Order: sequence, then structure tokens, then C-alpha cells
Amino acid sequence: MARIAGGDIPREKRVVVSLTYVFGIGDTTAANILNQANVSEHTRVKNLSDEELKRIREVIANYKTEGDLRREVNLNIKRLQEIGSYRGMRHRRKLPVNGQKTRNNARTRKGPKKTVAKKKK
Repeated sequence: MARIAGGDIPREKRVVVSLTYVFGIGDTTAANILNQANVSEHTRVKNLSDEELKRIREVIANYKTEGDLRREVNLNIKRLQEIGSYRGMRHRRKLPVNGQKTRNNARTRKGPKKTVAKKKK
């Protein structure tokens, strides 16, 4: 496993796919990082030279990833809860936040079934 941005990425996969294992880097961002670092998307991580890894790390340093991003997201959620917004209340009750229905599949977000008041027929 190669270490990039404080996270391990798989060695056997292509670079563009393995970069998505880092929290905060998705498909498009991974492709952009490789374009900026002048590295081919088709090479495997195990075949990367030290110079290519160094260029990738330098480009990723400009992005907010892993611990910093997780901390920022948690602080944003905590702020919503403290100011008593609707979204904050939904986070506190571990219910869907973005307007989804709770009658059927709300339990996939945070584990076991959460009881919601039944709709009268």
C-alpha cells in the first residue's frame, strides 16, 4: 500500500481508481489531480516512480482531504445542531436530512430502525 494524504491506497489498482480511496477525492478530482501531476490514469500504483508519487502528493496538498475535511464536516454538523436549524434537528435525531421520506427506507442511514410516528389512514 502506498501512503498518500495520510491514507493508504491499493497498489494493484489503476492510479485514478486508487486515489478515490482517499476521503475527499472522487472520480473527477482524481482525474484532475493526475492531469496536473502529468501522470497517466492507466498506470498501476505499483508501477509509479518515486518522482510521480512526489508530484501527486504535491498536487493533493492543495486539496482538503482526510482528517481536515472530516473535522470540517463534523464542525458544520455541530454548528447546525447548536443553532437549532431544521437540518441540525434531523442530524440530532439521526433521521434523513435532505427531504427523504421516512416511511420506508430511512433506517439505512444510521443503522437500526428508527420509529417515526405512523400516518393515520
